[in-house]
Amino acid sequence: MAAYQLLRLTGMADSGGEAKRLIRGGGARINDQKIEQESELIGPSYFKDGTLKLSVGRKKHLLVKLI
Repeated sequence: MAAYQLLRLTGMADSGGEAKRLIRGGGARINDQKIEQESELIGPSYFKDGTLKLSVGRKKHLLVKLI
């Protein structure tokens, strides 16, 4: 799944366009690492012990679990 789609599906961004703007502006992170490209593919390798930390800005954080 593309990084911008993950932001949209988790509710961290209201739309795909907003998610892309967040990524371009450097405001989105996965596991505390800045997302470099909006089309970066997020796969199982990003999950540590079945969870992934998704952050937008300084105060919005979300744990995504694989089930």
